[in-house]
Amino acid sequence: MTTLTLTLIGGPTALIEVGGLRLLTDPTLDPPGDYRLPHATLRKTGGPALSADQIGPVDAVLLSHDQHADNLDHAGRALIARVPRVLTTVAGAKRLGGTAQGLRLWEETALRMPEGGMLRVTATPARHGPAGIEPLSGDVIGFVLAPPDARPIYVSGDTVWYDGVAEVARRFPASLVLLFAGAAQTRGPFNLTMNVNDAIETAHAFADATIVPVHYDGWAHFTQGRGDLAKSFAALGIGARLRLLEPGVAARIDV
Repeated sequence: MTTLTLTLIGGPTALIEVGGLRLLTDPTLDPPGDYRLPHATLRKTGGPALSADQIGPVDAVLLSHDQHADNLDHAGRALIARVPRVLTTVAGAKRLGGTAQGLRLWEETALRMPEGGMLRVTATPARHGPAGIEPLSGDVIGFVLAPPDARPIYVSGDTVWYDGVAEVARRFPASLVLLFAGAAQTRGPFNLTMNVNDAIETAHAFADATIVPVHYDGWAHFTQGRGDLAKSFAALGIGARLRLLEPGVAARIDV
């Protein structure tokens, strides 16, 4: 068993500390403001719980995709420019350059852990909305982190529940799922990230995993929050498996 530390920064951004490695998911570190996209304007309503300086050195960024400001904003782009490794989509790595490394689906790479051993990182499928959304949303990936002598950790990235997530569950018996929730809506009356029903499907697929939601606060297009998740999980008798983090407060979790 391995103990890791998770710190929710805000939105999809969380600091994962395991084996001496410090990994940051989808960096969104700007203050509140608006971001104009071709199809919509995204409004950030809350700033990060910790600034880049307060987060400190980061060994690698796990970037599900680079094309939306609620996953990579201006301050996030400044941060990744000085991070030794940025793992992301193949298309994203071409756009970002620098230390960005593109991973194809199911491709594996490894990060050396200062406390010994290697952390294996596998790129996993993600679909950023309903079937057919891909030409509009662009490529997105999730990640499975496999420490030595511990069960895997699944970072969903921006996705809904679909066959690709189910396949991740079949291949990797994760003990912890960092689940991008929020039921984000920008293009119409459909979700671009998991709603509570998707979260519950994911919890059942990863039958005994601890579910840690992120990506549900700080942006106006998130339509569901932590209260919706807590009520739904409790109603189905699986509330004990849901771990809600307090922004800026480090939480220790066994995997």
